[in-house]
Amino acid sequence: MKAKDIKNLTTSQMKSKEASFKKDLFNLRFQLATGQLQNTAKLKQVRHNIARIKTVLRQKQLESAK
Repeated sequence: MKAKDIKNLTTSQMKSKEASFKKDLFNLRFQLATGQLQNTAKLKQVRHNIARIKTVLRQKQLESAK
């Protein structure tokens, strides 16, 4: 998911996407611990998506504070 796509979402949509990605991250970590994870790069992608969403949420928060 690109930052441009995230910026087009509403705040509630971003928060739901973040929750979804966090759930995915938990499942991926569980698969990694049990040796079932095939694509370890997926962990990095999910973490980056969470960071992108948090960054855009913070930017919107700062804009609204002005």
